This record gives sequence, structure tokens and C-alpha cells, in this order.
Amino acid sequence: MTAVLRLLRLPRRPRSHRGSLFTFLALALLALVAVLPARAQLTIDIVGIGAQQIPVIVTPFVGDEREARGVSDVISANLGRSGVIRLLAADGLARGVDVAPPQWPLYSARGAEATVVGSVTALPDGRFQVAFRLFDVPKQTQSAGLQFTVAARDLRAAAHHISDVIYEKLTGDKGVFSTRIAYVAKSGGRYQLIVADSDGMNALPVLTSAEPIISPAWSPRGTQLAYVSFENRKPSIYVQDVTTGQRRLLVSAPGNQSAPAFSPDGRRIVYASSQAGGTQLFVINVDGSGNRRLTTSGAIDTAPQWGPDNRIYFMSDRGGSPQIYRMSPEGGSAERLTFEGSYNANPRIAPDGKSMVFVRREGNRDTLALLDFASRQVQGLTQGPVDESPSFAPNGRMIVYASVHAGRGVLAAVSADGRVKQRLSTAGSDVREPAWGPLLR
Repeated sequence: MTAVLRLLRLPRRPRSHRGSLFTFLALALLALVAVLPARAQLTIDIVGIGAQQIPVIVTPFVGDEREARGVSDVISANLGRSGVIRLLAADGLARGVDVAPPQWPLYSARGAEATVVGSVTALPDGRFQVAFRLFDVPKQTQSAGLQFTVAARDLRAAAHHISDVIYEKLTGDKGVFSTRIAYVAKSGGRYQLIVADSDGMNALPVLTSAEPIISPAWSPRGTQLAYVSFENRKPSIYVQDVTTGQRRLLVSAPGNQSAPAFSPDGRRIVYASSQAGGTQLFVINVDGSGNRRLTTSGAIDTAPQWGPDNRIYFMSDRGGSPQIYRMSPEGGSAERLTFEGSYNANPRIAPDGKSMVFVRREGNRDTLALLDFASRQVQGLTQGPVDESPSFAPNGRMIVYASVHAGRGVLAAVSADGRVKQRLSTAGSDVREPAWGPLLR
């Protein structure tokens, strides 16, 4: 468990009817020092909740007061932010992981379906022992429990891990609290590519530049980011190791390069480029070898995404208007997927491969919609007016995207059913280009 939690810090069954960012080497670019202002930390506001919420009590953890309270506060914040869990008052209830017997009548009287108890205890070597138990109140049983030892610096990661366990037990879906989000923050004339924990904390800069940074994309194992940097005033694709900060130029060719995306096995990257004239799709190995042209349509083919089915999804105007297509990474014909409306763009495929979120234009509004591949039904998820750059959470339940609020660029999130909504913003920056990282392996 200690090893797992170290990984969490670096990158950082249930009832079936219930749905639903490590030390970097800061890189100096163009003589700019990569110092992240505190105001660039994301804050998350809940602006919509699920129709059915699971009532849960999280009692304050006992032990070393500051550390224990910190862990249980992170767990409560995670679960409450999910939109599918409703937190109930814990005042007056017995606390601690050794509650015996559990206070079933009191839990039931408050309407709880689950209760969390726990402790954080300091050890002589400076580490902490963390323990928790999750009670199923209707069944009057313990449904989960863990005890492990971590360094002080790993307590927050431990809280995220516990949150993931609880969420999965309650909903049947993998928790994503231990994952990370990459995004671009613009303040004045400075751009920063930032990686943060899923709750917006521990936000650290990967790259700082006086020129734009766009299109960050995670590798499948969450160890690398591919992105486009306009340094030297030329859009080129870089790949950067997020644990060491080492970066390398992957594609620098005539014309413009954009929208890199990793293959499911992490060995190749698909991207859009005008190196051969009009914008087309190209595939290159992650080591920089084997660059080859994928599409030869004569139209504009761009915004590719490699799906879990190993097919490439992209937007093209080959049919007269921007629509979404998919094709084999080895080439061949392309299948059109969208037919309603005159502008459908930027496809992102759900981790299970069963659906696709994309940007659709309705009048002068750009909104997000979800296409279910089996039923061919399209569901609107957002109302715009400028919603773009969607990215699925690795459990497929939430989608983070770029939006505008009060005249400023913010990130937002919406559940795949459109019911749960969040707004992620900073106090002094425009934020854009989000990419949700994968689950830890």
C-alpha cells in the first residue's frame, strides 16, 4: 500500500442501480521562470446534482487531530463533489475506527445508507497509520475496510485512495479521486501547462511560455503528456515525462501541427498536420520514428482521438460540413458517425467505447452532446454558449471541458447523463484545454 500511495502522490460490488496530478523539474522557457501563482489553483463549485443521491455519514476521523481531520475532510469533499452522494450530519455519533458495536439505530434514524469511520495515528518513526471502515447500514455489515502506513506527505493521497474505495463500493463505478487533470492557464501574456489532482489541489506547472500551449493529451499509463507548443512561433508537438520533467520534440514539420493523441497501447501518436498541404492526419511512433500520412481526403481532417477500440475518430469536412468520422489506424475508408446538424467536432470516446462526446454548434452556441453508438441516440449535455475541448474521466462518468463564465475561461464538468454539473475556476487566470488523466495501474 505504501508503494501505491507513493504513486498516487507522484502523478497522482455494489448496488448496480446507482450510477454514477509529484515533483516536477520546472522548465524555463524564453527566460520565463515557471512559478505558479497561488491564484492558479482550481476551485470547484457544484452547480447541479444527480437525481438519486446516496445518503452517507462521514464521521470525523480520530487520532492526531490535525492530520485526522484533514483526511476525513478530503474524503467528505470528494464524496460530496461527486454529485451522487449526499452527506449527512455526523454530530453526536461515536467516532473512530474501533466503534463497536456500530450505532445502527442512530445511523438509520438519520437516513444513512452508509457510514464511514476512521483514524489517523502518528507512529514513532514519523509516519502515520491510517485506517477506515465503511458500514452498510441497511444490512448492518461492514462492506469495506483498510489499514495502511504512509508518510506525512502521502496523507492526502491516502484520503483520495479511501474515497475511491468508498465510491466504488457505493456506486459500482471506479473512483477517480486519485487521478489528475492537465490544463492550460493563461494570465497576462504567460501560458502555463499545469497538472493538478482531480480536486484541483497540488497544482504544479509542467511548462511556462510566452507563446500558446494547446492540446495536452495523457499517455495511457499517465506518465507522459503530449502537447502543442508555439515556442519559436511555430506549433510543434512535444512529449514530456511528468515525473522527471524531461521533454523532447516529437514533430516539427512544415505547416501547423495540432491535436496529438496516444494510441491505447501508448506506442503511437496520431495528430493533425498541414506538412503535406491541407490539414490531414498523420501517425508517428512515440520514439519519433515511422511518421506516415493516414488520410488523403483533400478535405480538412483534424482533431483526432484514438478510441479504446483501436480506431481513430476525427472531424472532417469531406462531406461538405464538419462532421465526425472513424477509421482504422492502418488506413482505408472512413465511416461517418454524425448526421444531425451542420457542425459536429472534437470527438472524445468513452473509456468503455460505448459512447462519444463531441462539440455541436446550434446557431451561435457551441454545446456538448453525447452519442450512444448502440442506439444512435444523441443527448445534449450542456447549453454553451462556448463549450469545447471535452475529456472523459477514466471511469466514463464525468466529462471535463472548457467553457466561459462571467467573461472568463473556466473549466466545467458534467456527468455523462447531464445531471451532475461542476464549475472549476481560478481567481486570476483563464483556464482551458483540459485533459483528464487515466486511472493508476
